[in-house]
Amino acid sequence: MQPPVLIITGYGLNCEAESRYAWERAGAKADLMHVNDVIARPDRIHRFGALMFIGGFSFGDHMTSGHVFAHKLRHHLRDELGAFVQEGGLILGVCNGFQIMTKLGLVPAVDGDYFKPSVSLLQNDCGSFQNFWVRVRFESESPCIFTRGLTAMDLPIRHGEGKLFPKDNAILDALEQQGCVPCRYVDPATGEPTREFPHNPNGSVNAIAGLCDPTGRIFGLMPHPEAFLFPEQHPLAEFRTREADPAAHGDGLLIFQNAVRHLNEA
Repeated sequence: MQPPVLIITGYGLNCEAESRYAWERAGAKADLMHVNDVIARPDRIHRFGALMFIGGFSFGDHMTSGHVFAHKLRHHLRDELGAFVQEGGLILGVCNGFQIMTKLGLVPAVDGDYFKPSVSLLQNDCGSFQNFWVRVRFESESPCIFTRGLTAMDLPIRHGEGKLFPKDNAILDALEQQGCVPCRYVDPATGEPTREFPHNPNGSVNAIAGLCDPTGRIFGLMPHPEAFLFPEQHPLAEFRTREADPAAHGDGLLIFQNAVRHLNEA
């Protein structure tokens, strides 16, 4: 079975092709739809088992990354998105999509309010846009459906505003206690979380690379799993030795396969 997935596009978002390929290689049927078309008939989102907010530079990041796009969604789609969450749908956000989700409040939603922002993604501590590969560790105690059974992987990052910062210490404590931190930046030599650049590319508190809601069905992260679908995409030669195997894949595909497996079992 190919579960249906909706990828929302438009206004500076630019990762739709690789995102659709990731879902379809994982076994889903992915449809691209401009956000204006979604707004015109918002009930259509209920035909899908999963939604994805993709990477890019929505509205040019002119009012901080994801801010304008999030307000557009809040104004036009709040009720339908809320119903989609209550129906048990999956939502994935990557990079700018994660920024949009935090500004909406879809993650971490530790108090069950999916439209009350409680964390921000601030400018990188280094003060500039970064584009390279990082090591990410996945936390086994998290309920996140997308990271289930995963331990660690290398993924590319490309962002200027990725520093996760909570509204207050109570929010940070709650998201840690509820397992809403599925992945962290780690030092590849030790496998331990770090705030040191470049292993933590933005200075994110507690080395947080992504967040999920307490149900594990809504997940956003700054690194790009859709940009590691083939071994040859990795910069290290040891990964490219897999090229001879026609069944080989980049590790990022595993995140999409977990989601498709859940949709088929639901």
